[in-house]
Amino acid sequence: MTLKPARRTTRAEHDLPPAEPAVPIGGPEGGGSASRLDFRIGIAGAFIAPGIFLAGVVAFFVVFGVFDMNALTASGLAGILVAGLFARSYSRFWEHIIAGVSSRNSVSLLLILLVVSMVAAMITQSDVAGGFVWLAGQIGIGGGLFAAVTFVLTCVISMSTGTSFGTMFTAFPIFYPAGVLLGADPVLLAGAILSGAIFGDNLAPISDSTIVSASTQRYRRREGIAEIGGVVRSRAPYALVAAGISAILFLVFGLVLSGGGASGAVAGADGDPLSLVMVVPVVLLLGVAFWKRDIFLAATVGLLSGIVIGLVTGLMTPPDIISVGEDGAPGGLLVAGVGDMLPLVGLAIVIFAIVGILQGAGVFDLVVDLVERSEQSAGPVKSELVMGIGAATSAALFAGVNSPSMLMFGPVADKLGAKAQLHPYRRANIMDGFTLGIGAVVPVASVFLLIASQLTQGYGEGVPVLSAFSIFTTSFYPLLLTAVMLVAVLTGWGRRFEGEGGVAVRQRPAVAEPPAPVSPPAP
Repeated sequence: MTLKPARRTTRAEHDLPPAEPAVPIGGPEGGGSASRLDFRIGIAGAFIAPGIFLAGVVAFFVVFGVFDMNALTASGLAGILVAGLFARSYSRFWEHIIAGVSSRNSVSLLLILLVVSMVAAMITQSDVAGGFVWLAGQIGIGGGLFAAVTFVLTCVISMSTGTSFGTMFTAFPIFYPAGVLLGADPVLLAGAILSGAIFGDNLAPISDSTIVSASTQRYRRREGIAEIGGVVRSRAPYALVAAGISAILFLVFGLVLSGGGASGAVAGADGDPLSLVMVVPVVLLLGVAFWKRDIFLAATVGLLSGIVIGLVTGLMTPPDIISVGEDGAPGGLLVAGVGDMLPLVGLAIVIFAIVGILQGAGVFDLVVDLVERSEQSAGPVKSELVMGIGAATSAALFAGVNSPSMLMFGPVADKLGAKAQLHPYRRANIMDGFTLGIGAVVPVASVFLLIASQLTQGYGEGVPVLSAFSIFTTSFYPLLLTAVMLVAVLTGWGRRFEGEGGVAVRQRPAVAEPPAPVSPPAP
């Protein structure tokens, strides 16, 4: 189903071709008014499932201090089951849930998580972190510098792959245990990896969030949608400023919290240099991702080459890859990778199911209609603030999963920004900046923080497991990106309006006044 909300033609759009829907959004086929999801208590019924889910998140995270994705999945499922009892058509209720889960974005994300989980398990099994410990010791990079270096390298990886989740699964097994062994602060190190992953998601031309943010914003003075290249060029100043300040903070705090890192550099000499050979499959993965723009092919190349290299060098044995223990339980990195990922997959399914409920009930259509009716938000500053707050709120409701949240909020930002005559590039940047800013790392419900917390596990004694909330405190890039975007909104930095032919102009074009009514002749 393609979302095509009802709309009225405004004066600014009167002479333009009819708007085309920018992106497909999950929903039942042929989902017109006849397939609308109705609740016995009205539109409030659509918020039962997300309300119970968020209540569970707060209870487990804040009240009980439990950071477990299975608990969150159970909360979401409970909310869905309760909400179904209030639906006027129980079968239609589940049709919309299935549509939300089976959307292209949902299936793509689930498969990416499963595939990259095996690559992450392979990297961990090969102990490539030990090679980095040895290398850092040889060249004198201690824990004080390691967080800043890790942030820069993770930015490069995420820009190459265009996927924040894939980057985190690649970078954590390499840099996190190595940095901890070198004396880097664990919380700062985890924040550096998460920050670098979000940087690429925010700026990479092949990132799904970059593509979605651009494709949801339409021109009003010519046909078409915002070009990805133009969006990236106009977005680069904000992203680079936030990244530059983040790198400085990681360096300063790294030196302070590690005490300079001198002892860590000496300890680095105890690592195993042979495991550095496992950097080769990582480089192949990044190269294929950059060349073919296909994370699945890249992960396949990385996994297969890594297994071959690991077996040839003796860093792995066949039972390390897949095996069956004496107790009959399956083992090996392939099984372990998938098993570790299943809790997050379950949570993602619940999130997309809730998206299907909100979509089917017309919540997003209602928001778009309210924006279209409003004449209070036509000013550029007020419009951008509303867009930013709305985008961040939408992302937080979807646990920081940015693509579906921008798919849903994109039509709102498109209409609201068009009222203020903002250029499509500017609309895309405001929405993406706030989504991948505070919207991606809300402490009580963020998939990014949950994944980062999960990826600090399993490295053995001496490498601590971190909570999602602790990692939030050092997520410098998304927090600074939010601050940078607020400054851009309040000062007008980089603001452009849509001129004739869709050209970006600095001054807001004047809106033609309607002709004065002709007075009837005097009798």
